Amino acid sequence: MNQTPPPMDAASLAEAFQAFARASDELTQAYNGLQGQVGELTERLTLLMAALPAGVVLLDGTGAVEQLNRAAIRMLGAVPATTPWSVLLARFEHTDTPGEYFLPQDGDAALRVSISETPLDTRGGRIVLLHDVTEAWQMRTQTTRTERLAAMGEMVASLAHQLRTPLAAALLYTGHMATTDLDPLARARVSERALERLRHLEKLIQDMLIFARGEALGRESFGVCDLVAELAHTIEPVAQRRGVAFSADCAAGARQLFGNRKEIAGALINLLENALQAVGEGGTVAFTACEDGANAMFAVQDNGRGIPQELQARLFEPFYTTRADGTGLGLAIARGVARAHGGEINLKSAPGEGTEFSLVIPLAAVADSDKSGANP
Repeated sequence: MNQTPPPMDAASLAEAFQAFARASDELTQAYNGLQGQVGELTERLTLLMAALPAGVVLLDGTGAVEQLNRAAIRMLGAVPATTPWSVLLARFEHTDTPGEYFLPQDGDAALRVSISETPLDTRGGRIVLLHDVTEAWQMRTQTTRTERLAAMGEMVASLAHQLRTPLAAALLYTGHMATTDLDPLARARVSERALERLRHLEKLIQDMLIFARGEALGRESFGVCDLVAELAHTIEPVAQRRGVAFSADCAAGARQLFGNRKEIAGALINLLENALQAVGEGGTVAFTACEDGANAMFAVQDNGRGIPQELQARLFEPFYTTRADGTGLGLAIARGVARAHGGEINLKSAPGEGTEFSLVIPLAAVADSDKSGANP
């Protein structure tokens, strides 16, 4: 049976109430102290957010705006609370660099902004950071333009000689065609040689125009492996005719690139054709693509004679070529295409060990494939 505890006397009750009062006072003081610390931290956080040069957008678990700092308000304007981030993201326009966007401004030039985000594990929300990279982009553009002007100066210096040689040959052959004592077979042979020189001249002019333009226009999203399959279909018949063992493989899955597909394909075709010419009959050429961090890496590897170290640095110079029928612009154009897409071309080669060219281009971010998504 339950026994009823003995009643407490007045002294015990008074002591218990005093102990409760002391505990309550201590809890109240501790709570007030915590409240003061929270207020101090909140004030510091507010000052820090206001002082940050980057825009900070705090989103709740549903992706709606909770708070913006001053820099974000300068970029986005006054944004009402609970505005969905997807609505704001729709205002950003694609640029030629993954992860960077143009943000139109009322009455002013558009800002160039990079977007990154960090999840808030405790609340399920996100912090979106907006970095104004307009000035850095302008400096980068000016540097690229200066480098291109310097290269154009070198190109103009070589232009007369480069055009005169095939033109003089074409004129010579067409002059022979005017000779009346040529038999039909010889006339056809001379005509073909004249056409060959004129085609070379046309290719030279076309390459110069591409090199002079420099920038990649007309960008779109496309699959890495789709491009590999397309180029393999183009190169396989050429390799068969030349007796070269050609293979192609793609390990990039469904990853996408955002850029000018035609120009990237042209750069890769140039590397593939160079490899076919380097190995000749009985050689092998391997074309592969894979993910390399945040980049797509296309590699063209051959088992040819290799390239001496002293020549490797000059291969990308405009008009430098080791082939009698080369224009000397193919690799310069390929490097220009890579750099216009934020990438680069690398070369590994040694005499007797073959050659490998790798074209590295940043993969499209999630927002580049679907800008309406939650992740920029």
